[in-house]
Amino acid sequence: QVQLVESGGGLVQTGGSLRLSCAASGRAGYSYAMGWFRQAPGLEREFVATIGVSGTFTYYTDSVKGRFTISRDVAKNTVYLQMNSLKAEDTAVYYCAAGTYGTKRTDYAYWGQGTQVTVSS
Repeated sequence: QVQLVESGGGLVQTGGSLRLSCAASGRAGYSYAMGWFRQAPGLEREFVATIGVSGTFTYYTDSVKGRFTISRDVAKNTVYLQMNSLKAEDTAVYYCAAGTYGTKRTDYAYWGQGTQVTVSS
């Protein structure tokens, strides 16, 4: 089992920044690709970004490219999502996930509890 705990969400104004963190613990958490997903009210959970085991490979959904950056600290077993130039449409609960490198929910076996990000105009 891998346990994931997100932190760093909150309320921010349009154009502002937040950094989300996801600490992994348990069985070989460092050996999984990590992803961020988000779910806005009434919508499906959608892919945001993913990073490979070594941190070399990353991939983003088009709507966040150039604004969000995913990274990981292998020594700390933690993955980050730096979010800049935030927009109202980024408002959602953000989930961290561990699994295989991909963009589908089914690529990930382990999920955190989520952290709320609210962007106000």
